[in-house]
Amino acid sequence: MRLKDLVEVSEVEEAEGNMNQEVSGLAYDSRQVKKGHVFFAVPGARTDGHRFAAAALEEGAAAVVVEHKTPLPQGAAWVRVRSVRRTMGLWSALYFAQPSRRMVLVGVTGTNGKTTVTYLLESIFAAAGMAPGVIGTINYRFSGRALPAPHTTPESVELQALLAQMAGAGVRSVAMEASSHALEMERVRGIEFDGALFTNLTRDHLDFHADMESYFAAKSRLFTDYLGASSKSKKFAVVHGADPRGKMLLDKIRGLHLDVWSYGRGPEWDVHAVELEGNIDGLRGRIRARGEEIEFSSGLIGMANLENILGAVGVGFALGLPKSAIAEGIARLGSVPGRLERIQNELGISVLVDYAHTPDALERVISAVRPLTGGKLICVFGCGGDRDRGKRALMGEIAGRLGDLAVLTSDNPRSEDPLSILAEIEEGVRQTGLRKSQISNFKSQLENPKSKIQNLKLERGYFVEPDRRAAIRLALRLARAGDLVLLAGKGHEDYQILGDRRIHFDDREAAREELATLKTVTG
Repeated sequence: MRLKDLVEVSEVEEAEGNMNQEVSGLAYDSRQVKKGHVFFAVPGARTDGHRFAAAALEEGAAAVVVEHKTPLPQGAAWVRVRSVRRTMGLWSALYFAQPSRRMVLVGVTGTNGKTTVTYLLESIFAAAGMAPGVIGTINYRFSGRALPAPHTTPESVELQALLAQMAGAGVRSVAMEASSHALEMERVRGIEFDGALFTNLTRDHLDFHADMESYFAAKSRLFTDYLGASSKSKKFAVVHGADPRGKMLLDKIRGLHLDVWSYGRGPEWDVHAVELEGNIDGLRGRIRARGEEIEFSSGLIGMANLENILGAVGVGFALGLPKSAIAEGIARLGSVPGRLERIQNELGISVLVDYAHTPDALERVISAVRPLTGGKLICVFGCGGDRDRGKRALMGEIAGRLGDLAVLTSDNPRSEDPLSILAEIEEGVRQTGLRKSQISNFKSQLENPKSKIQNLKLERGYFVEPDRRAAIRLALRLARAGDLVLLAGKGHEDYQILGDRRIHFDDREAAREELATLKTVTG
């Protein structure tokens, strides 16, 4: 492909040099540049790619794409555009032969539920014989392969390369999580979406977005910008209308020539449940979608997952998939890694691992599992360092108000002092009147693996234990048959970031190991 072919698909402000050169690749990191590559000088929060444009040319780049005039060697090929990121997306799509045109592609955005919805869509697409692929938080999956996911939504060069790889492997449908960062930073520019789904919007990523309005504006762009720019002939939007921001989004997209489907628990929405049963083993019932009905049975638990199922059903109907495939796809999905994932044991304790790391997510998940336990609800959670500090006290208040026992611990402290983070969470817990219990009071029992903590006064209260493994051990030692232990915040993650170190840590592994010790003691 020649440079002039790429130049023709974007709004160019100015260009100089040999436009007839063959392009052998695309790069936005000067260290990855090879001979014949186009280098995109992406402006960033920490550094500006324009600083490395000359170095990229020295490494053999065919041309550089810039936003403002930059000192470059005499005779170098360069292209100036208004937005390097936008251009990178459009050029990447063309360079990799527009792979999204050759498959059904559904973008999923919102604060909570994106990952579960993509798993549901993957299962539904598979049941419909549509050879699915998934791009999301946990990994990138297609044709029996699972690739690591450095970002929920990759940069446009990697994203288009991945879609081309999927298309080459015979993938016919893709469910893709679209993060607010990706939407704001043009990573999905050039993708031809068939449809988009909005789950909800609650406080998150305010370390990146200026405020909730900016956050909502970024999410809305999937519908008002990227979906609108798609050349697909029949485009649809599925929106959680019962969410306050969902109602606002529905108003925004009316008149955009989309097939709009709303969903929610009530009968006023296009997709809603008309019969429902739920317990610790899952959900079942009937769902109505614009007069059509399906029976469903799912191993997913809680009302938040009902909403995720309703959204996925909306996509299935919007695509015109057989009702049998939609129902089969829902039934096939037993669980989602780190999303209310059950840790089996023989002690009669319900142990659930969930990714809830925002105030709304924590409130949703505790509210969902509260009716599923006849005993105490024990919640282990923390908050990440170098992130939105304002949510810490909010999450503490939620855990104290809705749970019985809370164990405050480290999440990913990063460069912050773990005890300082915990102190901010603790402010919120204290507002609920929960009393703090000192771990030192149970030191002998905790150090003795053959003992369990026996203190009937510990029906309500909270502990502070910075060591996450020790916090999980404490929660499980406090639990009795019939109790429910929720390990919140890290979900599928198998690491913990302490300072500048990234160590292996998986809540699920830790819980299984501690439960095995308890079983040995009690069995």
